[in-house]
Amino acid sequence: MKLLITGGLGFIGSNFIRHIMNKYPEYKIVNLDKMTYAGNPENLRDIEKDPHYKFVRGCVADENLVNELISGEKPDAIIHFAAESHVDRSIHGSLDFVQTNVMGTRVLLDAAKNYKIERFIYISTDEVYGDIEVGSFKEEDPFRPNSPYSASKAAGDLLARAYFKTFKLPVLITRSSNNYGPYQYPEKLIPLFITNLLENKKVPLYGDGLNVRDWLYVLDNCAGIDMILHRGRDGEAYNIGGDNEKTNREITDIVLKELGKDEFWIEYVKDRPGHDRRYSLDSTKIKKLGWKPKYDFETAIREKIDWYRNNIDWWKKIKSGEYLEFYNKQYNN
Repeated sequence: MKLLITGGLGFIGSNFIRHIMNKYPEYKIVNLDKMTYAGNPENLRDIEKDPHYKFVRGCVADENLVNELISGEKPDAIIHFAAESHVDRSIHGSLDFVQTNVMGTRVLLDAAKNYKIERFIYISTDEVYGDIEVGSFKEEDPFRPNSPYSASKAAGDLLARAYFKTFKLPVLITRSSNNYGPYQYPEKLIPLFITNLLENKKVPLYGDGLNVRDWLYVLDNCAGIDMILHRGRDGEAYNIGGDNEKTNREITDIVLKELGKDEFWIEYVKDRPGHDRRYSLDSTKIKKLGWKPKYDFETAIREKIDWYRNNIDWWKKIKSGEYLEFYNKQYNN
């Protein structure tokens, strides 16, 4: 099987590529990535010369490039990870989010339709549902996105569904809860807090710190996407949750304890606009396919902290901007 994976240099995409190549060594992968600030070639340095792997630098919203790539490579399936995904950045400016998350998805869907792609998996997010005080969201629940980021992902999600209904394009959709794990860009909560503390800097905690998130280890998410790719039903959406709800303050306390720090290192900051209070997913549907999270949170979070301890060069180059400047020069020459 040949897979076209978009956004494969990002956090979840790179972990998914490594998962697929380890589990299915006969598969071929084409990775289309614009290589923005969050797309890091170092994430896949260990496999970049594998004959079953090919990297193409480009934007999913570039219609000519996408059509040329799909017509030439003839992938069996497309797994669409590529997205602008940071809520705070979307609040300060939404144009890139609409361009990539909506227009880019439209370009890929049209190409998949025209070239009769066998499977199209749209990687969505639990944030399309908005927040929920009690209970958990099911796949049929209405969308109520509360940030420009989640609104743009909801638009892409609905476009994917529309292409299934209108054109019978074999679309499947995943909506996962908050991921954590190795290679996560250090602007997200857990890696930001880990790396700040390793640099002896305080951690910025929004509001009262009581916002609740369901945490899912990235390799559990990769296993879920893998299962949907091979066993999911066309036209269906699947929630992928970690069954592990924690407040942001609880996460902060865990990281502080593991790094030998106390409350002095917490800096409470003004809450961001439209900050969702609680996310929670009902993952019954994908569990019926045979999937369930296997990574224990307490063990996995310690392993993640150790990973950032052991890969200081990786994240320091990112936080300083050094890696992006280097690779922009390399790929632009």
